[in-house]
Amino acid sequence: MNLADKVLAVNNDLPIRTDAPVHSGKVRSVYWLTEADSKRLIAEKGYNVASDTPLAIMVISDRISAFDCIWRGEGNMQGVPGKGAALNAISNHWFKLFNEQGLAESHILDIPHPFVWIVQKAKPVMIEAICRQYITGSMWRSYVKGERDFCGIALSEGLEKDSKLTELLQTPSTKGILEGIPGVPAVDDVNITRKNIEDNFEAFNFKSLDDISLYEKLLTEGFDLISNALAKLDQIFVDTKFEFGYVKDKAGNDKLIYMDEVGTPDSSRIWDGEQYRAGKVVENSKEGFRQLLLNHFPEPDILLNKDRMKERLALAVDNELPTEVLMQVSKTYTDIAEKITGEKIVLSDNPKAEIISILREQYQLID
Repeated sequence: MNLADKVLAVNNDLPIRTDAPVHSGKVRSVYWLTEADSKRLIAEKGYNVASDTPLAIMVISDRISAFDCIWRGEGNMQGVPGKGAALNAISNHWFKLFNEQGLAESHILDIPHPFVWIVQKAKPVMIEAICRQYITGSMWRSYVKGERDFCGIALSEGLEKDSKLTELLQTPSTKGILEGIPGVPAVDDVNITRKNIEDNFEAFNFKSLDDISLYEKLLTEGFDLISNALAKLDQIFVDTKFEFGYVKDKAGNDKLIYMDEVGTPDSSRIWDGEQYRAGKVVENSKEGFRQLLLNHFPEPDILLNKDRMKERLALAVDNELPTEVLMQVSKTYTDIAEKITGEKIVLSDNPKAEIISILREQYQLID
């Protein structure tokens, strides 16, 4: 079988029963179930949610995005083999541990297939909750330019690239473009301070001031849990992004949960411990793919400069990446997933057909 056939690139065309348009993001597509199907599944499967909770089917893909573009390879390879299954497996592993350790629940109610989650509707907190244990990436680039204030936190002089920070830093930014918040520019992904959040907690969708402390606690606890688990595998948890939201329990009370994905190579930087001690940074995350792209194209400024977005999109559309580049990325994702979960990532021969079969036969969601 052709390797390209094992890649799930298009995930917004499944014949799942829905009254709403399919919402397709960079990597996942979301199908909101009908009210009748949501109610039926909650009753049949015994999900621990209020009976009128809207449910959705979330299908991951093997597409790979970097620098706000989707990239593809030779031979009609529209994604990275094994990437979707690896990402879901890692998130599933951490969400399960969070739950077992009493941190907080997630939006996931059921996992019918390695590519599929059944999720409950959550009201997202409009913050990209970022934690940093090392100075690297965008923070390092800003630091080199002389910036010392990050989200209201002052960094000391004399820090070295890729070095460990004296404490775990929380450097939140906005999720999407938020209009009309004093002191917060209406642009996507802009850094914000704790004071910005406190002064406008409702605009960020927090239910109360106290929940800001709760989100910070869950952020630190989640980071520490993953960091400690990775350390046992001699992997370094460098930095990561969490997302939070509110759902209602069976009694109708609001509770803050983890959502999106956690501790994956897409949302985090993970370094090899042995290599780091030898003075070399080896990325076990998407950052490695970003570096590959920066080295692959003769003019890296196109990828880094937001003013050159038109040229960047053209690069992604006009260039098929070599198969070995995508297979190197595939190995990074599947290797780290297998290390974390202790289980093999198996490539489906036809993921789409498998998903349709399971959702039809076991969940009655396809006519």
